Order: sequence, then structure tokens, then C-alpha cells
Amino acid sequence: MLQFRPVTEVIGTEVLGIDLSEPLSASIVDQLSEALMGATFLLFRGQKMTPAQQIAFTRCFGEIVTYYDPTENPHPDHPEVMVLSNLNAEGKPSGKSTSAYLWHSDGHYLREPPLGSVLYGVEVPPEGGDTWFANMQAAYDALPQAMKDRLDGLTVIISRVQSRPYNFPNKPPVTPEQRAAWPDMPQPLVRAHPVSGRKALYIGSNVPWRIAGMPDEESAPLITELQAFSVRPEFTYRHEWRVGDAILWDNAISMHKATPFDVANHRRVMHRTTISGGVPF
Repeated sequence: MLQFRPVTEVIGTEVLGIDLSEPLSASIVDQLSEALMGATFLLFRGQKMTPAQQIAFTRCFGEIVTYYDPTENPHPDHPEVMVLSNLNAEGKPSGKSTSAYLWHSDGHYLREPPLGSVLYGVEVPPEGGDTWFANMQAAYDALPQAMKDRLDGLTVIISRVQSRPYNFPNKPPVTPEQRAAWPDMPQPLVRAHPVSGRKALYIGSNVPWRIAGMPDEESAPLITELQAFSVRPEFTYRHEWRVGDAILWDNAISMHKATPFDVANHRRVMHRTTISGGVPF
């Protein structure tokens, strides 16, 4: 029998009494979907999943999408699974990290950002390599009404080209081909959840985005203020990974970021699957 336990008062729900390696009934999937609504993420401890089993679990919530660069470590036997790892071809720590250390919503620069993701801990370092999550619905709800009125109907321009050196400073510069393939993307500054309709801030990271139709001298400080407000302690949670942890997060109402660890001496291997989504509104 499923049990649900809040991770904090504002963000996250831990699910007990479930084995994600087994097929799930429609009733169980409905319970998980309902529990995820507004929780930001669901945490499952002590799981033992093969990549195929993770794919099957993820598909309970929608089609899988692989929007990332195919050179960025897809699983050799299951391309639906992205391998986030600091290991080199010899299986040793490479001294490099593939994680983004700035707050972000996945695929913010896409016309149809993913609905959510499942991240599964295969190997974790003894310290660091944690993941922060922020509840953007709770942040929006806490805004003064005057600020909510000010944000109503505003559009933020998201630039994948501009965000690349911020999120991945160790990656090569953006190529002309990538620049041509990565157009700036307008997104609502306040996003309604596709199921519940509840509003959430949709601002992403601390890259200096701009608000459409607003002078830079007004746009920049407003975005900076909202970004800082949305990751206040009362809206956030830092997850210290254990082997076998799996987290399913709702990308429409959350941001997340990785934390550094000793990439030259410790191993970290995570498997990620991503659920396709629609156009934000």
C-alpha cells in the first residue's frame, strides 16, 4: 500500500511502499500523478531499476523525449536514457562534470519544454553532487498582489545561446550551426500548470533574460528580483543522493540545480529520462 510523506512543508513528497522495477497499475499511476500535483517532485528511496525499467516507469506519465545533444552520453543500449556521469571512457573520474550548477527549468529554450523528468542515482559521491529543487508555484503564491498584477501577461525571452556559457562554462563555444538552430524563445513569465491551471513563476536561472517590450533598465532588475525571490529557503530543498534514489519532478512548476563535488576523485553516475510536454501558456 502506498504511503505519502511530505519532504518539507512546501516542497516534495516521499513515496513509500512501491517498487519502480515492477509494472504499475493504472490506479497506482493515478495516485502518483495526483500526489505530484503541486508537490514539485516525488522521491522514491531504495529502488533497483535497470534502464529498461526506468523507461517503462517514465512512460507511465507520457512519451519520452530526448531533446539533448546526442553526443552528451546517451545510454549505449537505451538512447532514451541520458547518462549524467563524470567518468571517462576507461570508467575513471574524468575531472569534468556534465551537470548545470545554475537554477533552471529543463528545456526552457524549447517551444515545447518537457513535462518532467526522472533522475535515478546509480553511483553517488560521498559528499556533494546534491540537487536543489525550488517550488515555483509556492514562490508565485507568496508574491504581493501588486507584483502578480504587474507580471500578468508578460513574456520573457529565453536564449539557449546566451545561457550556454553560464550553465556549461566548460563546454566549447556555441558553433555557428548551433546558433542558427537555437533561436531565442518567448515564454510566459508566469506559467499556468497544464493540468491544475495553478500559476507558477517561469523565469529560470540567473542568466540575464529580457522581458519583451520592456526597457532593459526595467527588465533586468525585475527578473533579478524574481529569480532571487523564487529560491528563498522556504521554497527550496537540497537533496543528498543515496544509491537507489529516484526523483520524478514536475518541470512546469519547478527549478533545480546541481551542486559541485570532487569530480577528479569521486564517481557520480545518474540516469535521466524525460517526459515530453506541450507549449507553456
